Amino acid sequence: MKNILLTLSLICFLVSCKNDTEAEKGTETVTENDIVEVPFEKSNSTDAKKKSIAELRAELVSKGYEVFDYVDEKTKDTTLMQQYFIAFLKSGPIRNQNEEEANRLQSEHLAHLGKMYELGYADISGPFGDDGEIRGITIYNVPTLKMADSLANADPMVKAGRLVIEVHPWWAAKGFPLR
Repeated sequence: MKNILLTLSLICFLVSCKNDTEAEKGTETVTENDIVEVPFEKSNSTDAKKKSIAELRAELVSKGYEVFDYVDEKTKDTTLMQQYFIAFLKSGPIRNQNEEEANRLQSEHLAHLGKMYELGYADISGPFGDDGEIRGITIYNVPTLKMADSLANADPMVKAGRLVIEVHPWWAAKGFPLR
């Protein structure tokens, strides 16, 4: 089911990133070597449910993640909050590629996002449904802003200038699924 949702999201992103042409400007390039590789063991939601909050917190902190406990005033339940990084993929200055080049870049872009998902670095990606400046988002599940920025800037669409990245720290409850 996750693969189907990921595929549908990526197809939608393909359609939303294909539009527009703008004046060409220079951009900074990032190579595959700029991706910071770290040992990463992705835990799925069932693993997270089996561990106590204290065990999960200790594991995340040992890997360099920022976390804090949120205690609900009414129920007194404790929720572990984790810092993620949300990358906004915005229209870049170079959007005048011909159709063949745009399609090639889009294929490489989708492969990059798929790789980030498979490696456990990205938890969710997808395009926005309008034709605005912000084309889509990727939420990175990595310990540092530097790593999230490096991974986001290694995207072939970013390297080509078709997209630019804006990354922000973002907090969410650990182990809670989308509804």
